[in-house]
Amino acid sequence: MVKREVVRRRLERLAEYLTILERFQDYELEIFLSDPEHYGSAERFLQLAIEATMDVGSHIVAEENLGPIDQSRDVPRRLREHGDISEDLEQRWTRMIGFRNILVHEYAELDRSLVYQIVCERLPDLEEIRKVFARFL
Repeated sequence: MVKREVVRRRLERLAEYLTILERFQDYELEIFLSDPEHYGSAERFLQLAIEATMDVGSHIVAEENLGPIDQSRDVPRRLREHGDISEDLEQRWTRMIGFRNILVHEYAELDRSLVYQIVCERLPDLEEIRKVFARFL
């Protein structure tokens, strides 16, 4: 059975991270790229937001006994197979997980303009995932 308190705490953090990330949408690209505090914070909060979705998703998959998780991308797949998310959301979430891997493992080659683009265009994907998880409360 899904532990509501676990989900609730993670969703509160996710909402906090998304609020912080939305602030970066107010900056022009050049301003964002010129300040290490801007892009460094955006990178970290984006990583944390994606991690939060993976944590909640993993918890739901495990507690609902939806199948094994061998890789991070198995989480969205299991939830789609169970009918909790659409195929489209699964694909968008899987791309976010892939980007999280870049943030963590390939940070030295990271294109910071891509971080800015994701912050400006893809936060609704994370919000949509958050809403899915809110149904488990």
